[in-house]
Amino acid sequence: MSRILIAEDDRRISEFIEKGFRAANYTCTAVEDGASALLLARSGEFGMIILDIGLPTLSGFEVLERLRSEGCKTPVIVLTASDSVADTVYGLESGANDYMTKPFQFAELLARVRLRLHDDAGPAPVATISHGELSLDLRSRRVHVGADTADLTAREFSLLEVFLRHPGQILSREQLISHAWDMDFDPASNVVDVYVRALRTKIGARRLETVRGAGYRLT
Repeated sequence: MSRILIAEDDRRISEFIEKGFRAANYTCTAVEDGASALLLARSGEFGMIILDIGLPTLSGFEVLERLRSEGCKTPVIVLTASDSVADTVYGLESGANDYMTKPFQFAELLARVRLRLHDDAGPAPVATISHGELSLDLRSRRVHVGADTADLTAREFSLLEVFLRHPGQILSREQLISHAWDMDFDPASNVVDVYVRALRTKIGARRLETVRGAGYRLT
């Protein structure tokens, strides 16, 4: 089983999470400040990091940014009491793999951890998803378009992954927000359109078709 690092300064929440993971047969280490979280995460001994944003010494955002800038690819699930879209976007763009707001149900957190870890009891994870000339590397977060390669932001990666798992299917903006970023749909938001445009510059405009009044489709 993978070892999980829990960075949470509220001891009640930390103990609640740790108790749940141990019951699910995961080994856990808990810390209460950002500096300790960064030090342990750099060790490479953990397969998953549960990261609170409001940590002393270093915020969760600072820890995340430093880890990603150093090339650390350990999956990170951010926990926060803030439900603002701005914080969600910032966390995802900084390299978080997932985002949960407090209060939360432990069963949901466990399910998300298992999804990211591809639990040892399950089949080996697929390293790439392909469709036509497109190939998405799930480990490096890079997309290969024929002989060309492009790096993706966290949000671009999540969006393209959804498209590649549903090739040829019309996906509404609501579906894309829900599946790619696990956010509530705001009819007034153009966030999907913004990131579709960004993806088109990297994979070619013709590959993402706009279906008027319905959404988008990977051709």
